[in-house]
This record gives sequence, structure tokens and C-alpha cells, in this order.
Amino acid sequence: MASAAFQVEGALDEDGRAPSVWDVFARRPGTVRDGHSPAVACDHYHRWEQDVDLLDRLGVNAYRFSIAWPRVVPTGRGAVNGAGLDFYDRLVDALLERGVAPVPTLFHWDLPQALEEEGGWSARGTAPAFAEYAAAAADRLGDRVDRWITLNEPLVHMVYGHVFGVHAPGRTLDVPGALEVAHHLLLAHGLAAGELRSRGLEVLLTNNYSPAEPATGADAGAARAYDALHNRLFTDPVLTGAYPDLSAFTAGEVPGVREGDLDLIAGSADGIGVNYYNPTPVTAPDEGSGLPFGFGEVPGAPVTAFGWPVVPEGLGRMIDLLRARYGDALPPLYVTENGCSYEDSVSVGGRVADPDRIAYLEGHVAAVEAARERGADVRGYFVWTLTDNFEWAEGYHQRFGLVHVDHGTQRRTPKDSFAWYRELIASRTGGQSPTASKGPLS
Repeated sequence: MASAAFQVEGALDEDGRAPSVWDVFARRPGTVRDGHSPAVACDHYHRWEQDVDLLDRLGVNAYRFSIAWPRVVPTGRGAVNGAGLDFYDRLVDALLERGVAPVPTLFHWDLPQALEEEGGWSARGTAPAFAEYAAAAADRLGDRVDRWITLNEPLVHMVYGHVFGVHAPGRTLDVPGALEVAHHLLLAHGLAAGELRSRGLEVLLTNNYSPAEPATGADAGAARAYDALHNRLFTDPVLTGAYPDLSAFTAGEVPGVREGDLDLIAGSADGIGVNYYNPTPVTAPDEGSGLPFGFGEVPGAPVTAFGWPVVPEGLGRMIDLLRARYGDALPPLYVTENGCSYEDSVSVGGRVADPDRIAYLEGHVAAVEAARERGADVRGYFVWTLTDNFEWAEGYHQRFGLVHVDHGTQRRTPKDSFAWYRELIASRTGGQSPTASKGPLS
């Protein structure tokens, strides 16, 4: 099961937490659908025990959550906020007491606003600040937490937050500026990996992956360009020590790269997190778009409430592609996010029927199992997500959770998919406690 701090915690100004870029962005008129506020979200900061009990009822043996950088190091660098770390200390202990392995993500898009005012990810100094924060978190939690994720979906954060401006921090950079952001994110990962590994901890990098599939044979070049951006920009440097061919986007080199940077980044992941939601049909570029590709549709595929096509076998194809592309350089894989949004509601009898979500998860779990049978080293599968949460610019309109949340009352109602997933896990563990299972993390 997976979640993210800003999407669930609330308590944005409590116990020493300082503003993040998302606090500031969400207050701007027109940035979040219908003006929804993240101030309370799922109130996880105060209701975390209830949520941990839900994880225990579900039977999962691992929980991927994120640590809020501005809660731990409010100004981004320097003084550590002990009260912020206390919260994650309590959460980790509660998870372990229930046999649930904690898997923290250090950056899930909530950069301290103080660092944004110094240039954010456009400034090279943000990378060492991230490493300092990673060290502080590891020093407090590393005696009980073995596996850490540095960054979540840096490509999405770069494109949506720094090119299109529809996510925080809301910037609209040109290609060189965006690529410099990408390099600083990778440098941050590499520096943080050094800190974590020096403490004997395992390091993952999580990317959003999507098979780039040409709509016709004439669209193959456009698909290669999209693949280089979406699937390779944040993976090639880590696994091969070099950036992919980005000539479709720029005639120059990636800005900001200094001697030794790529040596630091190369080989800096003990595992790769695969976030998968849908494949991307790619067409030739639309006239006047300024992009070297366009987007098509998956004929006949059902879609989620987000309009994303439901193609479970695309996850298997993506895993196969990673294996073929990187060979022996590919470390173990973890599906760190997979899920869907639908317009769920609580019936008069208190039931939330979500058969489409059950079908979605059933298909994707089967795709992962098939990939493992083909030889893929996939060691974990994390559903996105436990509770309906603050879905970034969509506010509370997109419901991804296995647990319905009434955001007015914070009442939590497990959906039918919750019961289905609990039964699936129980069938794999033979009725034993989650920690007794020899299977992959779930």
C-alpha cells in the first residue's frame, strides 16, 4: 500500500512544519479544482493510528509512505525539527508492531518553500540540502527502516511543476531549464543514496513508467522521443551512467552537469520503483504544439474517472522493456504505485461497491505475476492508495483509495475492493500474519 505525506497528512502548520511549494501553490486562485484546500486532507497526522489499524486489517506486509521534508527540516537545510521526526518515529513503531514494513519516500513533491525561494530545483544547492535531510531522517529511523526511496516520479514533478506549471511550484521553464532541474533531481538522488548507503541502508528510485507505443509505423520516431523523456531521462543515468538521446528536445547537452556528477549518479539504486497507470499511444506531433510527439488513444479500452485507459498488460510490457533495455544492470523491481480513480459513493446501507477497481487490480496483479513467470525480478507490489486523498490539482475529485473518506467528517468506509484485496493477501499468506509470508511486499 502506498501514500504521500502532502496528500494525506494535513496539519500543515503544526509542530514546527513550515510551508512547502504545494502549500503556496494551492492557495493561488485557479490552481486546484473548485478551490479544494489540502489543509486537512485525510487528517492522517491526527488519525494515523486509525489508518495503521486499517493497514493491519488489510493484511499488507509493507506500507510505502512519504516523509514531509518541510516537517523535518522546515527551512530545507540546517536545523532539524525534532517534533516532525517524532511523528514518523511513532508511525514506524506502530507499523512494525503490526508486522508492516515501513518504506519511506523522502521526496514526494513537497519541497520546502524556503528552498524554492532560493531557486528550488533550478539551484544546484538544493541537491546537497536534500542529502542533509536524508541523513537526518536516516539517523532517526534507520535503525528500524532498511529500505528507502529517494524521489517519487521526478519526471512528473519536472514536467507538470516546471514546464506546464499545473503542479507546484507552477513554473514554465524552457527545455534547457527543465533539463537542469532534471539533473539536479538526479544529483540529489545520488548524494542522498551515498548518505543512506553509508548507514547500511537500501536505496530505491521510483519513476513513473509508461510504454510509448507508436500509433502507426510512421510514428516510431515520435514514440522514441517520448520514451527518451518519460522512461529514460531519470533511469539511464542511474543504470548506465549517461543521459539518453535527447536530440528531439535540444541540440545542446544537459545543462548543469559537472565533472564527476554522472559517476556519482551511476549505480546509485539498489532497486527501481515502477509506478504504472497506463500506456501512452504516441502519434506524430500536432502542428504548433512545440512537442516532438502527439498523443493518441487506446481503441476499445475502458477508462478511469481520470480518463486514463485501463491496460493491465501494459505493466507487463513495461517490465519486459526494462529487462530488455538494461539487462544485468537492472536491479530488482518494485511496483511502487498502481491504482485507479472512480466516482465511488457510500450507499444508504454503508457499502461502497467498486467493481471496476477490483477488476483493475485483479488484471494488474495478474500482469505482474506473468512478468515474474517470464523471469522478472519483481519483489513488491504497492496499491495506490489506502484512503481517498488530496489528488494534487484535482483536489478531492479523484478517488483512488480502497477506503472511502468523507472529507467533511473524515469518516472512513472500506470499499468492496478493500475486502477483495484482504482476501487476496490472505490467500497468498495461507492465513498467516503478513510477516510470516515469504512472498513479495504487498
